[in-house]
Amino acid sequence: MSLSPRVRSLLSSQPPHHTLAGELYRDPEVYRADLDRVWRRGWLFAGHGCEIPAAGDYFAMDVGADSILVVRSETGEVRAMHNLCRHRGSLLCDEPCGRVKKWVCPYHRWAYDLDGRLIHSPAMPESFDRSQYGLRTVQVREVEGLIFVSLAACPPDFTEAGEMFGALARPQGFRKAKIAKIVDYHVKANWKLVWENNRECFHCNANHPQYIKANFDHYNADDTSPQIRAEMETAVKRSEARWAATGLAVSHKQTGMTTFPDAERNIWFSANRTALVEGYLSETMDGRQVAPLMGDYRDADVGTLRMRALPNFWNHSSCDHAVSTRLLPAGPEATAVRVYWLVDEKAQEGRDYELSAVMPFWQLTSEQDWVICERQQRGINSSAYAPGPYSPYKEYNVDAFIRWYLKQMESK
Repeated sequence: MSLSPRVRSLLSSQPPHHTLAGELYRDPEVYRADLDRVWRRGWLFAGHGCEIPAAGDYFAMDVGADSILVVRSETGEVRAMHNLCRHRGSLLCDEPCGRVKKWVCPYHRWAYDLDGRLIHSPAMPESFDRSQYGLRTVQVREVEGLIFVSLAACPPDFTEAGEMFGALARPQGFRKAKIAKIVDYHVKANWKLVWENNRECFHCNANHPQYIKANFDHYNADDTSPQIRAEMETAVKRSEARWAATGLAVSHKQTGMTTFPDAERNIWFSANRTALVEGYLSETMDGRQVAPLMGDYRDADVGTLRMRALPNFWNHSSCDHAVSTRLLPAGPEATAVRVYWLVDEKAQEGRDYELSAVMPFWQLTSEQDWVICERQQRGINSSAYAPGPYSPYKEYNVDAFIRWYLKQMESK
């Protein structure tokens, strides 16, 4: 879809190193352009492989008006397809998740196998060629238990992202994990505001009292004291010494958040492992391990694994649990957010862990963020709003995200 002159003008008038114009956070025409130029072109995190362990297990996800089915095939591979019968266009499936042997349209009973092939088409002539009416497939990749889909006919190369996520996610053991809890949120804020908030920790000291006790990344070049710098260097050295034997490495050693995204090179994915504050083995309320070790870990001191991919995924993993966040656009001023808590597949609630101990750290932090985002959306909707400047010390990643977004929108 071509950009209208109005949307193109809004994008081209963006002042450098400032927040976007208000219309870019709330205008329906901009939202439709976002769907076409960002959400239907790149790779989207869909969910975890452990959600669909057996053949026929599926879940659905909505990307704007596009309903997508993600299913485990008879051969064990993950397939993805549009939730749309090729007969009259009815939705095939109303349920958000479940298990099926085949897809059967509730309207006229056209049926498809788990790979999307049309296998039954009642009342059609013998000459009807079923092979031409399979479900519209969607590109899909599963890497170490993380499922990504792309609605693009020719999606971007996934090789580098797959290698990075594969290497860092493998020890975490997502393939041997289970979902402990899923919480869905309807955040009344444009998806870009949710990402902008994720890309800086300037707000952490004032809004995330639990988070800042465990992490160093809320400090930046302008406020890192010699004492804090020494504490982080000590934590990194301690972790490097302990992790060397297990093949883990500290890949982010500075205060401040890891630099992401790289707008100039269109780097939309990133992953790193970093040390936690002394006394924290897990991102829990008191820093203690609260569930069995995940994956290949043999020691609780593994720091925290961080992964992220634009436009809709971030993950924070500790030794004993992992927390993934998936964003989906739900309107010009709304984002559907799903937060997943995962533990080892053999861990039993009540015996090996309690949700009341696993969830609060990231549940509180997430819900604090949603309040921030909704408050910002309301402020931006004011007639008095005008783009404001970013701090070069603390909002460099937000600035980079805006540049990345503008590039996606302006690309052909």
